[in-house]
Amino acid sequence: MLRPLAPSLAGLALTLALGGCSVLPGDGAGSQRQAMRPAQPVYVPTAAGRQCLSKLGADNASFTPVPDRFYGAGCSTLNSVRLSALGGDSSRSFGIANLGPVACPLAETFAGWARYGVDRAARQLLDSPLVRIETMGSYNCRNVAGSAKRSAHATANAIDVSAFVLADGRRISVKGDWAGGTPAEKQFLRIVHTSACKRFGTVLGPGYNAAHQDHFHLESGGKSFCR
Repeated sequence: MLRPLAPSLAGLALTLALGGCSVLPGDGAGSQRQAMRPAQPVYVPTAAGRQCLSKLGADNASFTPVPDRFYGAGCSTLNSVRLSALGGDSSRSFGIANLGPVACPLAETFAGWARYGVDRAARQLLDSPLVRIETMGSYNCRNVAGSAKRSAHATANAIDVSAFVLADGRRISVKGDWAGGTPAEKQFLRIVHTSACKRFGTVLGPGYNAAHQDHFHLESGGKSFCR
């Protein structure tokens, strides 16, 4: 005849049954919560993605790859990075403010524009190098204003640039200096706007409409459109 389980052994058997026949190390509830957390997505770039990341690295940009995410309703961040700094001439770098995930091809174009279109214009026209680009963000799950069409921001394929900070402390803003700056500052903003039009697919600024009076909208891909 089999002997009945002792009370302590019976309790252990019940615990194992309820726990799916597994024992978690640690102090119980806290360890179980940790074990039940969903795994963080792992970034696995495509061949094109690896090539883009390699080019960004060669341009001395500081960035972190972002795992692909689908948010639904036509919104996603695929093959994207978070830029923390951009490379310039002579091992210099430029900071970036308020920028979220950016599709890697757009980040690559942005890096070239910052170095060759913005910093060099700042030094030539304003006698001071660039130290930071201020933005109004990148990814945003929304439509184009006044339409039912998804904005390029909804796929991290657009950046809104609001101002440029120079090494001598000056802050040149689209809102304040496009029309109200010194002649040199106004010329600088128009030069960097024209330079952007040569690199990005769509560029919108104060000359387009009131919604863009305080920033340059820089968008990759698509048919060239510059205003």
